[in-house]
Amino acid sequence: MNPDLRALYQETILDHGKNPRCFKHMEPHTHAKQGFNPVCGDQLTLFLDVHDGQIHDISFQGKGCAISMASASMMSQALKGVSLEQAEQLFAQFHSAMTDAQISELAHPKLKVLLGVKGYPNRVKCATLAWQTLESLLKSIEGNTSSDIVSTE
Repeated sequence: MNPDLRALYQETILDHGKNPRCFKHMEPHTHAKQGFNPVCGDQLTLFLDVHDGQIHDISFQGKGCAISMASASMMSQALKGVSLEQAEQLFAQFHSAMTDAQISELAHPKLKVLLGVKGYPNRVKCATLAWQTLESLLKSIEGNTSSDIVSTE
């Protein structure tokens, strides 16, 4: 990756990490799920307001490193207003891109910045915590209930 692009990516992650968007305890909400990364202590609660199969609103609260908070912030912006099916597809694309060394693109251009984290394997769990929490929450909405807390162990 060229140095100018890497600097832009780092700047975007730092901006979202310091000033996360959609960072609030949302009331009312229809669903919530906690996520925890015991390796570095990142933790968050994801809130969704879902009606008729669509995410009308999304927010999160928590604490963690800049990568964790930036990923949750960017994910929240990307998912606001999309269908649950689109959210599942975006999760699958993001998860594949973060875990498969051969994938270097994402369909959602604003999330591309997070692919730079792949260069730091120890930080991938930080970038995927919000997404894994989302996946668990989507499964519970579908009736495939899972625990109230997601761990990235």
